[in-house]
Amino acid sequence: MKPGIDYIGVTTPFYCNDGKGNFLFHKRSQNCRDEQGAWDMGGGQVEFGETLEESVLREVQEEYGCTGSIQEQLPAHSVLRTHNEKLTHWLAIPFFILVNPKEVINGDPEKLEEIDWFRLANLPQPLHTGFQYTLNRYKQFFKKYR
Repeated sequence: MKPGIDYIGVTTPFYCNDGKGNFLFHKRSQNCRDEQGAWDMGGGQVEFGETLEESVLREVQEEYGCTGSIQEQLPAHSVLRTHNEKLTHWLAIPFFILVNPKEVINGDPEKLEEIDWFRLANLPQPLHTGFQYTLNRYKQFFKKYR
């Protein structure tokens, strides 16, 4: 059984920033399950027995090789998309995470083609549809960090 397809997947997306208006993005490689070539901020599935906070900080460490500090949790929301003509359903519980840019590395080069920093006024394209949805719906939260 596959999360997000056979049952609702639970994910903790994260929006790493340097506290000065710059946000960390990665370009999804051909090895990602979907939206290859799209720019995303990061996230992963919550593992059994793990708190949301443990999940998001583990994922930051895995993807960007650094520790982070939770700044804020956004409201939980469903992300409904179609992939390969199948409906996918994820419950996203996103977090803003403060990281030190000097500590950031590409911790998963197989799935992260490249990483880079961007300001909200100059985002890379194309954006991952899940992130685009959250950005559009919760713009007021993002404005606090620009």
